[in-house]
Amino acid sequence: MASQDALLQSSNRTNYRSSMDLSDGPAASLRHLLITYADSRQLILLQDFPDPDALSSAWAYKLIAAAYDVDCDIFYSGTLSHQENIALVKLTNLPAKRWSNQKPPDLSQYSGYVLVDTQGTTSQLLERVNTAGVPLMVVIDHHSLQGSSKAEFSDIRPDARATATILTQYLQTGLLDLDRSNSKHVKCATALMHGLRSDTGQLMQAAEADFMAAAYLSQYCDAQLLSAILQASRSKRAMDIIERSLRNRNIQNSVSIAGVGYLRYEDRDAIPQATDFLLTEEDVHTAVVYGIVHDEDDERELVIGSLRTSKITLDPDEFIKEAFGQDDQGRFFGGGRATAGGFEVPVGFLSGFYENGDYNRLKWEVFDVQIKQKLLKLINPEDGVINTD
Repeated sequence: MASQDALLQSSNRTNYRSSMDLSDGPAASLRHLLITYADSRQLILLQDFPDPDALSSAWAYKLIAAAYDVDCDIFYSGTLSHQENIALVKLTNLPAKRWSNQKPPDLSQYSGYVLVDTQGTTSQLLERVNTAGVPLMVVIDHHSLQGSSKAEFSDIRPDARATATILTQYLQTGLLDLDRSNSKHVKCATALMHGLRSDTGQLMQAAEADFMAAAYLSQYCDAQLLSAILQASRSKRAMDIIERSLRNRNIQNSVSIAGVGYLRYEDRDAIPQATDFLLTEEDVHTAVVYGIVHDEDDERELVIGSLRTSKITLDPDEFIKEAFGQDDQGRFFGGGRATAGGFEVPVGFLSGFYENGDYNRLKWEVFDVQIKQKLLKLINPEDGVINTD
């Protein structure tokens, strides 16, 4: 495999596109679909709390679709609370919008919906569009297959470390010719670079395709803009939640587990930040942080958790699916990729935050113990490895 430096610093950058071919493969199929649906409108749905990979990939799809006279709107149902996600959207003017329950979009205007960096299991909006009769048109994702897809076009590649890599390969084939003089193209390339780096641990877990995609994007991305996104400061609330995780952590066999109690809906992105921080502790190879997130708009609560690992023999996707299982409809409560994962478990009929502090404390203790039990039962105390056999 070519080294990161060799690929990113090579002066012969034109080679990064010449190896791609639009005559066959997924890009050709997507091109055919977009031509078929010219002069129509599509709805792009992201996971409830989209990360840089999802946001940037959705934007790239929107730009590609526009080149074939297909208009797209990008929606997510949660919030952007991670400082880098907020900076990414603000500094690039990334056209993603939060779904408003008060003023939802008119779904009758869409010929179909598109799932990017998700297969629908992490989006509340799926039920709404399906109920409205909007057909599933496209699925583009790098996570493991989560059931059969009924989309007209599906490109699911678990071997890709980021969905941004897949979208960048579409660009390399010529589905859209990036132009350095076009500010939208430059900003989107910068967003894709951030998404790719974010999902590959700053390229430390990148595969060859990811390196090649990063090398291609380096021709167009704005280094100063990328630096500004990466230097966004943490909020005080995020720091408080990190402090909670440190105070509550339980370490067994190099696995650090911490419950952080109740969080506001808009602060849920502090959970993966706390997980990243716990992973930096000496002799810790895996960290899991979770808490109960309260959504005042929908009056519901979720147990939301994040996993990070540096142990190459631990599969986050397998671990989380084994720990938390599936809901009544057969959908897993979580999953993961090479070094990271996450889970969302509805609190259900126990949802609700009350003025009675003792009740809230007892409810948290019940969920805290239950989550810990599900995690700890997979840790083998004899050899300190994760047991999912």
